[in-house]
Amino acid sequence: MSITISAAAAKAGFAECLRAVEQGEAVVVTRYGKPVAAIVAPAEWERLKRLRACGPEDGLARLVETFDDAEELVHVLSALEAERTAPRPLPDLE
Repeated sequence: MSITISAAAAKAGFAECLRAVEQGEAVVVTRYGKPVAAIVAPAEWERLKRLRACGPEDGLARLVETFDDAEELVHVLSALEAERTAPRPLPDLE
């Protein structure tokens, strides 16, 4: 979920914006009705930096476009990682 607020209102109510972010909301700050910034939790910022590191045209950034939301992508990638790192059964040698 996200909250949209004007820059003036964000300035006047910055503490409230931070409380909203602490409760899991993203705060989108607008200027003249257009989004110019977002205040997000540090974990979300780290996820964004990892996606940006992949490059805008390649890798994970292109893959993200094929999913409806980021949570679905995270679920799929987590399942793949678990599958690849799970211990494999040893063959019966007898």
